[in-house]
Amino acid sequence: MENQVLTPHVYWAQRHRELYLRVELSDVQGLTLLPRLECSSVIIAHRSLELLGLSSPPGSAYQVGLQNPAISITENVLHFKAQGHGAKGDNVYEFHLEFLDLVKPEPVYKLTQRQVNITVQKKVSQWWERLTKQEKRPLFLAPDFDRWLDESDAEMELRAKEEERLNKLRLESEGSPETLTNLRKGYLFMYNLVQFLGFSWIFVNLTVRFCILGKESFYDTFHTVADMMYFCQMLAVVETINAAIGVTTSPVLPSLIQLLGRNFILFIIFGTMEEMQNKAVVFFVFYLWSAIEIFRYSFYMLTCIDMDWKVLTWLRYTLWIPLYPLGCLAEAVSVIQSIPIFNETGRFSFTLPYPVKIKVRFSFFLQIYLIMIFLGLYINFRHLYKQRRRRYGQKKKKIH
Repeated sequence: MENQVLTPHVYWAQRHRELYLRVELSDVQGLTLLPRLECSSVIIAHRSLELLGLSSPPGSAYQVGLQNPAISITENVLHFKAQGHGAKGDNVYEFHLEFLDLVKPEPVYKLTQRQVNITVQKKVSQWWERLTKQEKRPLFLAPDFDRWLDESDAEMELRAKEEERLNKLRLESEGSPETLTNLRKGYLFMYNLVQFLGFSWIFVNLTVRFCILGKESFYDTFHTVADMMYFCQMLAVVETINAAIGVTTSPVLPSLIQLLGRNFILFIIFGTMEEMQNKAVVFFVFYLWSAIEIFRYSFYMLTCIDMDWKVLTWLRYTLWIPLYPLGCLAEAVSVIQSIPIFNETGRFSFTLPYPVKIKVRFSFFLQIYLIMIFLGLYINFRHLYKQRRRRYGQKKKKIH
C-alpha cells in the first residue's frame, strides 16, 4: 500500500537575486528503492544498473532506484516530492508553488540530516512583496526568520557585497590581492592596537587614582591624562580618513561626527580654558570615552586577525547603549559649565563690523552646539543600533 502523500512545512526568505526555501523534512536519502516487480521495464532498468556497476543488496525485495527528492521548476512552478520523515512520520511529502514573478528553471538544493535547502535564482533582480502568485499564503508556507531581511537591510547587504566585489577587482588590478589584504589588515591591526593601548592607559590610570584618592582625583584629571587623550584624539583623524578612502567599510558621517564632537570638547572647552580643567566633569568625560573605546578597538583589533571572541563581541555591540548617552550627557554638562566662563572672559567672542557693531558671544554658538550634541547622538545611536541588529538578528514580525 502506498504511503499517503502529505505536505511538509516550508519556510522561505529572499534577497534581490535569490529565493531561499527550507523544507522541514529529515532523513531524505539520495535514492529511493521500489519493490521488486516482475515486468520487463523493471528488469531492463535493473540490468542497466548492473552494467553501470550499481546493484541492490542480494536477496533484497527492492531493486530500482528513483530520484529523491524530486525537485523541478516548470512553467514558473516549483514541484517538490520526496520520501522522508516529517510532521506525519515517514511518508511521501510533496508541494507545488507558483512564484510571483519569473525565476530561472534550475533550482539548486542541498540535503542535510534535518531538512532540504533549496535556492532559486530570480530572472530579474528585484524585491518581491510575497513569494507566490496567489495572494493568500498557503498554510504550509511561513517566513524563515533565521534568514529574513527587510528590503532596506537586504539592499545594504547587496551594496556591501558589491563593494566587496569592486574592492576585490581593484586589488586584483593593483597587485596581489592576498598581499594587499595582509598589508591592510596589518595596518589596521597596528592602528587599533595603538588606540587600544592609549585608551587603556587612560582608563586604568583614572580607575587606580579614583580607588586611591577617591573624589579628590576628579579635579586633576586633565593634568594627569590630557597628553595621552590629545594623542588618541588626534590619531582618531586616521579613522575618518580610512572610512573616506575605503580602507574600512565604516560610514564616514558617524565617524566624522564623533571626531569633531570630541575634539571640540577636548581642544576648545577643556584645552583653552584653565578654569574648566580643574572641574570634576573632565573625569567623567574622559572615563566614559575611554570605557567605550577599549572595547571597540580591542574588537576591531581581533577582527583584523580573524578572531571572534563572543564575550568581547557582545560587549562591543551592547555597552554603547548606556555609555554613549552618558558620554553625551557629560559633554553637554561640560559645555553648560563653560558658558559663563566664556561670557566672563570674552574668549572667541567678536564684534561685527560697522555699521552693525553687534557683539557676538561665543556662548551663542555653544548653545547651538548643545543641540548638535544630541543630534549627533541620534545619528550615531541609529548607526550602532543597525550594526547590532545585523549582528544579532532581526525582530521577528509577521510577514506575508
